[in-house]
Amino acid sequence: MRYGGFLVTRIKQVSGRLLERMLAAKGVAAFNGPQGRILFVLWQKDGVPMSELSRQTGLATTSLTSMIDRMEESGLVRRERTTTDRRKVLIYLTDEARGLERDYDEVSDEMNAVFYEGFSETEAEQLDAYLNRVLANIEAHL
Repeated sequence: MRYGGFLVTRIKQVSGRLLERMLAAKGVAAFNGPQGRILFVLWQKDGVPMSELSRQTGLATTSLTSMIDRMEESGLVRRERTTTDRRKVLIYLTDEARGLERDYDEVSDEMNAVFYEGFSETEAEQLDAYLNRVLANIEAHL
């Protein structure tokens, strides 16, 4: 019997709790785990439309909209309409959010150390390749 989907779900749940604990221990109270995914995308490329944020974070647009509302109220992001298409809104980081990137990176490094603990470099690369294949399989069915 195969139960990869169950394991992936459990890993997501447990790692989410561990991430929250690590963020709290580091004193990072400005955002939670799912908001961290949004910030991560914006740290890579600022000024991203909601549709791209949804795709890159895996968050549904309705969930993302309410999260962006809260993040905007907290001073982490700002919305800005494009000059070429008034319907299109881009999401930008604030200076406050940019200042949190180093702490997030440190927690992310700690999470990776836990995630790959006991794996050889080859095993870690294989795991990443397998997970990318699973993700591609699932995305192909959307």
